[in-house]
Amino acid sequence: MRLFILPLTLITLLFVSCQSNQDNQGHASKSKQLDAVFTSYWNERMQLFPLEATACGDNRYNDRLPITISESYRTTVRTFYETYLNKLSTIQEPLSAEDEVSKQLFEYELNLNIEALTFPSHLMPINQFWSFTLEFPQLGSGTGNQPFKTVKDYENFLQRINLFPAWADTAIANMRKGISSGYTIPKTLAMKVIPQLKGVITKDPLTNIFYGPIKLFPSDFSVKDKDRLTQAYVSAISNSILPAYAKLANFVEAEYLPACRTTDGMDDLPNGTAYYQFLIRNYTTTRLTPDSIYQLGLNEVARLKSEMEKVKEQVHFNGSLPEFFQYLNSDKQFFPFHSSQEVLDSFIAIKKIEDLHLKELFETVPKTKFEIRQTEAYRAASASAEYNPGSEDGSCPGIFYVPVLDALKFNAVGMETLFLHEAIPGHHYQISLQQENNTLPKFRKFLSYSAYAEGWALYTETLGKELGLYSNPYQYFGHLSDAMHRAIRLVVDVSIHTRHMSREDAIKYMMDNERISTEEATSEIERYMAIPGQALSYKIGQITISRMKERYQTQLGTNFNLAAFHTQLLNGGNMPLEVLEKKLAVWSKTY
Repeated sequence: MRLFILPLTLITLLFVSCQSNQDNQGHASKSKQLDAVFTSYWNERMQLFPLEATACGDNRYNDRLPITISESYRTTVRTFYETYLNKLSTIQEPLSAEDEVSKQLFEYELNLNIEALTFPSHLMPINQFWSFTLEFPQLGSGTGNQPFKTVKDYENFLQRINLFPAWADTAIANMRKGISSGYTIPKTLAMKVIPQLKGVITKDPLTNIFYGPIKLFPSDFSVKDKDRLTQAYVSAISNSILPAYAKLANFVEAEYLPACRTTDGMDDLPNGTAYYQFLIRNYTTTRLTPDSIYQLGLNEVARLKSEMEKVKEQVHFNGSLPEFFQYLNSDKQFFPFHSSQEVLDSFIAIKKIEDLHLKELFETVPKTKFEIRQTEAYRAASASAEYNPGSEDGSCPGIFYVPVLDALKFNAVGMETLFLHEAIPGHHYQISLQQENNTLPKFRKFLSYSAYAEGWALYTETLGKELGLYSNPYQYFGHLSDAMHRAIRLVVDVSIHTRHMSREDAIKYMMDNERISTEEATSEIERYMAIPGQALSYKIGQITISRMKERYQTQLGTNFNLAAFHTQLLNGGNMPLEVLEKKLAVWSKTY
């Protein structure tokens, strides 16, 4: 969990609507010194990162809103990480094998966070994809992970609301520094930010998203408390939220947008090449170079295109591959639904097929319950299918959310691969088993590296046939389409940020090679412009896991057991790929 990549909108641990407050620190390590360091670190971290604490179910700091983009905060955090690196270096006692892994992961985390602070991410605090201005309304809606169960809960969030104007002022000051130092987001992205900021502004506070909790008062609240809190929220929205968002919107439109860069890639920023190389290492947990990733992407695009051609021939489609894409996007047979419930029922049917085979592929299954739900109407228009983890104590289920704006327009192609990735056995198995693992120190139970998490989820898409799926060639083509989408990311992300590929050329490349609309391709490319390197993690992680599987299938021969392999992938929690590879190498020697 790193300061510079911890968006509430994407990192699923921070969009949990129900988490338990767990004060224990996980299973103590065998080393008392190490355990003391981990315990102290976690407690101090929760105070420094109160939004993270809220997401992890620790409600002690729900009234705090640190200005994480301020210079003083960044200095404090740097000192925090350096202090714990020093504490780690003082541990001299012999460690067990598992404690040694925990120590290495802890050191890796601290060093990566310290290095991140050498780059001025705080000078570009707002973009159209990841931004606290987008995350804060989600927290305040009453349906995010900020609890609104008690009067104290309501009062806590009032404190956060009242601190938001200071965050907004700091963001404006930082963006002005960014303008003077050459650190701005691309102009095409700034244009998308303006309507997002204005979208939070309402004439009537009672229709504002931050008024949501008032509409959800628990039934046991007294009339006096309801009246008092209602007035307080109306006042806070009127005097803090609306002026702050208006100030931000006006600044971005009048001052920031005209000064934003007209280029698209990071290589046009001061020290941008080094920054991008760091982001590659951060998101992929590898030391791959941009050129090697680019070539890997080209190879994968060519391989997957060949596989797509085979499916096209299998179903006797005589046109070109782009024409086949259009066919899949328009023919009536791929739009069989008449209601949102029919869409959900189709996903339930996929789960039932999987249930017959999961025990063959997994020795351990999560205890956390699982549900399929339709995405709430208020956010469905801008949402994609997603998984929200259950609570650590199992009191809340893991939820696979599906946005259904119009069932008649819901395309069935790719539903199976989507369920494998976002639900079972993808994110639900990986995150639930990690949270349920009480042998891990607390910091490891909530540790998240995109390459591992998304790599695992993308890898599980390759297990469709073993789980009884992909018998329909169009569903298998949906799997190839998703794999192609992640392969294309390797090409365009690197090309935008190191090869001066324009936004328009990247959109064209994506549309030439996959089944995607102009609007979807534009949104995707602008995502890669906003958060460089993150999109590389999916395919890099999946390829690494798939290669390890192939290596040990060959090395172990008849001794290879897929379920045992999956146990080894999952039983240590989320970790960098290089650590995972070492872990699997040790496991393979036990045969």
